[in-house]
Amino acid sequence: GSALQFASAELQADRELVLEAVQGFGGAIRYASVELRSDRELVQEAVMQHGWAVQFAAERLRGDRALMLEAVRRCGWALQFASKDL
Repeated sequence: GSALQFASAELQADRELVLEAVQGFGGAIRYASVELRSDRELVQEAVMQHGWAVQFAAERLRGDRALMLEAVRRCGWALQFASKDL
């Protein structure tokens, strides 16, 4: 999971590798490429592991009501990371 922080940019952009890392530790989404932090499925998987991981999601996903509800269900203080548009 957190070993992703030491991976090359190429590996941090590898969807399969990031998915596996996030399934082991939701917080690993922080080390995913910017593009993958916009991938709803990956972010949702991270949030299912650790609600606070939503803070590393792209802004548009932090405006996704269903995703934010799930994050807050798992970690109440995740609400602070919701988009202002929500």
